[in-house]
Amino acid sequence: MAKTFDLNDDSVVVVVGSGAGGGTLSNELVQRGINVVCLEAGPRLGLTDIINDNGAMFNRLSWLDKRIGTGDLNATLPLWVCKTVGGTTVHWAGASLRFQEHEFRARTVYGNMPGANLLDWPITLQELEPFYARAEDKLGVTGTSEIPRLPGNNNFKVMAAGAKRVGYKQVHTGNMAINSQPRDGRPACHQIGFCMSGCAIGAKWSTLYTEIPEAESTGRFEIRPDSMVVKINHDNSGKVTGVMYADKAGALQEQKARVVCVAGNSVETPRLLLNSQSSKFPNGLANSSGQVGRNYMRHMTGTVYAIMPGRVNFDRGTQMAGIIKDESRHDPSRGFAGGYEMETLPGFGLAGVASNTVAGAWGLEYAKVIEMYDHFAGMWLVGEDLPQAGNGVALHPTEKDKHGMPVPVVHFKDHANDVAMRNHAYKAGTAVYESLGATRVFELPPFPSTHNMGTCRQSEKAQDGVCNKYGQTHDVANLFISDGSQFTTGGAENPTLTIVALAIRQADYLADQLSKNQM
Repeated sequence: MAKTFDLNDDSVVVVVGSGAGGGTLSNELVQRGINVVCLEAGPRLGLTDIINDNGAMFNRLSWLDKRIGTGDLNATLPLWVCKTVGGTTVHWAGASLRFQEHEFRARTVYGNMPGANLLDWPITLQELEPFYARAEDKLGVTGTSEIPRLPGNNNFKVMAAGAKRVGYKQVHTGNMAINSQPRDGRPACHQIGFCMSGCAIGAKWSTLYTEIPEAESTGRFEIRPDSMVVKINHDNSGKVTGVMYADKAGALQEQKARVVCVAGNSVETPRLLLNSQSSKFPNGLANSSGQVGRNYMRHMTGTVYAIMPGRVNFDRGTQMAGIIKDESRHDPSRGFAGGYEMETLPGFGLAGVASNTVAGAWGLEYAKVIEMYDHFAGMWLVGEDLPQAGNGVALHPTEKDKHGMPVPVVHFKDHANDVAMRNHAYKAGTAVYESLGATRVFELPPFPSTHNMGTCRQSEKAQDGVCNKYGQTHDVANLFISDGSQFTTGGAENPTLTIVALAIRQADYLADQLSKNQM
């Protein structure tokens, strides 16, 4: 039963964003008896709005408000995230991997790396393990808790055969938040092949049709779609008192709050804090350290496509259910710190392969390449990139959006470690396919980023980051960071499982603090 809260109800927790962090946190809090208002900038879709069309769903789901990319980023689409109820959990592939122990202690393990702004997390793998287990159970992650893995499609079978030939051992169809058998009232995967355009049958976990409806059923939760938060308000003591947001009609509203939790992704979260500057917080809310917006990470990524001797039809079946984990270790003898994963990746349709495989290519010879589309196999390379103080999010000095908020400027330049890792990964991926007689291999540069981390990082000391190990900001006790922005480092693994684990842990902490009237 849906609930509507009064704008002046200052007893509620306001959660900004409804994706992996915000949607999970909202449900976890209401299950503990806490009233929550969740404000989502985008519209609310249903399963019937999800269609098996890559182009149509990109336009229907993506955050296409103006953002400016600089450095190594696409100038007009620096990152690929969603603006809809459920956030990027509607679009994500479903890969759900735990960080490794060394990735929580990158500064200690990797040492001083010139140009990098490395810091150990204030939380350890051991501390997070129980919450990883709870997150895996919530998401129904395959390969955990005796949940069978998904079957391998042809793209995986090619990758696995090549991996075996070159000597890799850790190869399987992944730890996926996609049902391999019916679970939680949702069906098993039908191998439709459009996972990243939204799962039309709901087999893939998304807060859109799991956490949000569960929260609504409690009568303690309200989701407000088409509600763009533009500023966080505070009182004279610095305590947060509520948020200003533009409703669907564009009118500004104020929702009072006892606590505010920001989960707007690693661009919108720092943008909101920076836009909430005041005489008390002249450099932006919760930014006494100057770290809000800094240390943006997107993962080291790249793609390897290959034309194989036989037909593959790599677009058929679950898109990313296939992984080689052997290179995810930390082994500096390879010439770089940290590691990377190799994960199956399809072509996003014939048009996607034609436009991306060779930039700007045209003509008869290229047509002959694209005519081999059914012989293509592909993998995505994803690894740890290093936080750098100069990579981040800033507010444009003059340009504003339709709500009067400064347009965000996102800057990212590869660290030398990222380049060395990518070059190693290209060679490794190429070797996998050439071991099976690939007739041609293509190395593609990074797509607009989908793994966005950092910009409001956790730190033990207030001067080094924005929030503590619970996501609670160092400067404002009743203001929390609840998404991938709080990542201190990025690890090699897809970030969603860690975002969900941290949200569950944050809900435990916040519920305890509220019960003790600590905020």
